[in-house]
Amino acid sequence: MKSLVEKQLFKSLFSFFLLALLFSDTVYSSRKTMDQKKPCKHFSFYLHDILYDGDNVANATSAAIVSPPGLGNFKFGKFVIFDDPITMDKHYLSEPTARAQGFYFYDMKTDYNAWFCYTLVFNSTEHKGTLNIMGADLMMEPTRDLSVVGGTGDFFMARGIATFVTDIFQGAKYFRVKMDIKLYECY
Repeated sequence: MKSLVEKQLFKSLFSFFLLALLFSDTVYSSRKTMDQKKPCKHFSFYLHDILYDGDNVANATSAAIVSPPGLGNFKFGKFVIFDDPITMDKHYLSEPTARAQGFYFYDMKTDYNAWFCYTLVFNSTEHKGTLNIMGADLMMEPTRDLSVVGGTGDFFMARGIATFVTDIFQGAKYFRVKMDIKLYECY
């Protein structure tokens, strides 16, 4: 009779232990935690965009492929593809750290607003791989945050925020944006 009670007690304790293990934090310890206050990687770059205007074939880094007329004063519907150099400083002729390849389009009829989708392609001695960035660029705001939604190579599956600050804007022909990129998920 004593052994039957011991077996029952052993089964109860073993079952309790398994349930405790199942619902404890130790089961979830393999999940990566993010400290949103401290990024795992941080970069600052400058994106230089020179829009093709019919005369600047050699220097243009972007071109409007759709530009519907008569849809208001805010370029609504204009679609631009680009292959822009990314530099560490404000100088356009500096050695590019990466290339920004993608598109943006103006998507607001009442104010300047664009939606960006592009890939930063790194091919240098310091970094190899890509970062994928997309989101709304509310141009009239002093700073704008776009999402870093993934990457390859050195930035495999990276996630974070790319903060835009317009550094210079020369009409429709040239603009330079400072990108402050903070990655919060790095593998």
